[in-house]
Amino acid sequence: MSEESRRSVPGGYSRNSFNFGPHAIFVTSGEGAYIETVDGHRLLDLNNNYTVNVLGHHHPALTSALMEAIPHGISFGNPGSQEGDLARMLIERIPSVEKVQFSCSATESCMTAVRLARATTGRTRIAKLEGGYHGFSDVLQISAHPTPENGGEAAAPASVPDSGGIPATTVDDVLVLTQNDLSGTEALLRAHGEELACLILELQSGAGGMVALDQEFVQMLRDVTRELGIVLVFDETISLRAGYHGLQGLYGITPDLTVMGKIIGGGLPLGAVGGRADIMDALEDGRVSVSGTHHGHKLSVLAGAACLTELTEEAFATLNGHARRIASELNTWSQDRNSPFRIHGREISHLGYAYMTSPGEAVRTHRDYWRIVDGEKTQTISLELANRGYFPVHRGEMSLSLAMTDEDITGLIETLKSIVSDMESETVTNAVRPATHAL
Repeated sequence: MSEESRRSVPGGYSRNSFNFGPHAIFVTSGEGAYIETVDGHRLLDLNNNYTVNVLGHHHPALTSALMEAIPHGISFGNPGSQEGDLARMLIERIPSVEKVQFSCSATESCMTAVRLARATTGRTRIAKLEGGYHGFSDVLQISAHPTPENGGEAAAPASVPDSGGIPATTVDDVLVLTQNDLSGTEALLRAHGEELACLILELQSGAGGMVALDQEFVQMLRDVTRELGIVLVFDETISLRAGYHGLQGLYGITPDLTVMGKIIGGGLPLGAVGGRADIMDALEDGRVSVSGTHHGHKLSVLAGAACLTELTEEAFATLNGHARRIASELNTWSQDRNSPFRIHGREISHLGYAYMTSPGEAVRTHRDYWRIVDGEKTQTISLELANRGYFPVHRGEMSLSLAMTDEDITGLIETLKSIVSDMESETVTNAVRPATHAL
């Protein structure tokens, strides 16, 4: 199927980040916590479209909302009540959000956040954290995946384009900072503060590697950006699933703007930016122009509202309870056997896993992936999970859904123990096996 698709679509499909080894795993359907592949395999979905499907697949609340709306028309340029309904839900949940503007994707909403910051501050340059991914726009696809060869020094990371076709002048407009480097990051912000329109960051990074920011580090960023007049943007595209008030609610720190995506569309394409009314009003008074044919699409905002309605405080408690159990049981088991395998992240429903180069190591910056993560063994774990009935994010992430049961979580924990045990047993066997010579 991949080879056939390559004749008409570059790479075979429009999202080659879903490659799992040499090609993607093609899916025919999903129900609850599981997906069915074209090869006839039933897999527990730990990818969930990169955290989108927080309710699982074919949830009745989403299906019924869409099926009820479709007979009345699919697409209008005219506004309806649905957009305002979802906006009010987000304002009620997210402490920093006073007004909301919708787009088709979080990539677009990140672009809007940058434009708002530039327009309201009169500054041009922006700052971001190394390893932070904020979509594929020219100005933001910088240093999400640098390498030891091009990343520069940790004290002053280089700005590295993650794709060809990004102008050098755009790259020069981006100041890159190191995660959890308290003194170094503050020094760089103060040195360049008069040039910076905004600082955009993920409280727990996703595509660039699962790195959770320290409470003290985030508080420093809030204090310094406020002092220097830099707009602080939290990209909660993924981490909105951390709790009823998003991950910023767990930190208790309020940004100026928040980017939202993934779960707010209930599985349909939708992004949003929200925040302080005085900044958001630039979209109304003519200082900033942003518009798109499908922005605030009727079906997307309806599905999003249906999804958020299901995501009660109790629902988040269930999701995060499963996450804490996975992290606690596997890390305790791993520590007891002195294994380098580790579950990492904030113990919310988006978790990281990695096989470290030695026991006791912890990922605290993007550069730790260069130093202390055994990428080959982590990839082996991902492939083995798929072979044993689980579909994770191949780079070492898992995303939980409300459709998962206690039995699903138990099976995942026991399967990961089995995979790591098998790998470590094989390592020991190879270490003592005598060398052979070809005849």
